[in-house]
Amino acid sequence: MRPARYTVVTAAAVVAALTAVSGCADKSDQAAGALHVTSTDSECTLSAAETAAGKVTFEVENKGSKVTEVYVLFPDDRIVTERENIGPGTKATITAEIKPGDYEIACKPGMKGDGIRSKLKVTGTGATEKRSPELDAAVAEYRKYVQQQADETLPKAQAFADAVKAGDVEAAKKAYAVSRIGWERTEPVAESFGDIDPKVDVREDGLEAGQDPAKDWTGWHRLEKALWVDGKIGDGEKKLADQLMADLTDWQKKVGSAEITPTSMANGAKELLDEVASGKVTGEEERYSHTDLVDFKANVEGAQKAYELLKPVAAKNDPALSAELDKQFAAMGTLLDKYRADKNSYDFEAYDKVAEAQRKELSDAVSALGEPLSKLAAAVVK
Repeated sequence: MRPARYTVVTAAAVVAALTAVSGCADKSDQAAGALHVTSTDSECTLSAAETAAGKVTFEVENKGSKVTEVYVLFPDDRIVTERENIGPGTKATITAEIKPGDYEIACKPGMKGDGIRSKLKVTGTGATEKRSPELDAAVAEYRKYVQQQADETLPKAQAFADAVKAGDVEAAKKAYAVSRIGWERTEPVAESFGDIDPKVDVREDGLEAGQDPAKDWTGWHRLEKALWVDGKIGDGEKKLADQLMADLTDWQKKVGSAEITPTSMANGAKELLDEVASGKVTGEEERYSHTDLVDFKANVEGAQKAYELLKPVAAKNDPALSAELDKQFAAMGTLLDKYRADKNSYDFEAYDKVAEAQRKELSDAVSALGEPLSKLAAAVVK
């Protein structure tokens, strides 16, 4: 869930954690020929307005006072690649495969709005025309995976929506977290369409300036608040349940047309870890239901799926990185298993019962996994 993830209480801690996750706080070895993106509170500047197609490396530096995110966008605002949660005074590297065409680079100080934009022209043919059969196979399998997750989400979300429409608060609570698993596993792909994520997964503090929560807030989290805070379901919530199903059906239909490349898979895996660091570890994502560990697990599973599909190439190009990722994914799985009685279920402990020391342990594990995961995109297109 992209929009505003920070509160006054947690901002400093989260930015520090994300700086560690990025693995890019001090990049004296910036990639030769890379495009440099400088984000401030009022500007988004590129070191060049044109580059060659194929593997493109963006070295991003946030010189502003706010946490920012950077997007490479198609002309219709679909997302080519992105990096969220770049703290003030920190740097990040984004590696992507980009086809010839006209694009925009958007910096979003404060992580809201359409962003400050700069034009980028990509020319030539580039390495995307020479992809290995192994990477083609990885993309094909990942495309099947994201479609499968969308297909499997619909009946689970329908069960949740039906409980809401029946006015059954307890049944709706029980169905809520499970209905979100497929979305959380593949969220970067869902977000790439731009308009669906704000409809189904925005939190109240993620609404844009001028939006009215009473009229403009829709999706899972609006219903989450009704169930856990209000404790009742009215006609408005029943209509929101129908709207949620309509928007998720739109996602299911569109997901097959998503632009997917090996680097978007790798970058998406990193984005899922950023999602964990910024929303789940802090307890901000599921602030009413406290089902954050379900989302946490699903985010990790989605990241691991992308990695496993890319591993045959990554292990050849960078065996040390692959070995480290194997180690950290295993450690993360073991740690999360401590919070559920049955390893085959998603019946996790409520996150408001997780002590600060345990949250710190989870945060450290996210950082330990996120650092090597940030290098995966570069490893698969060497």
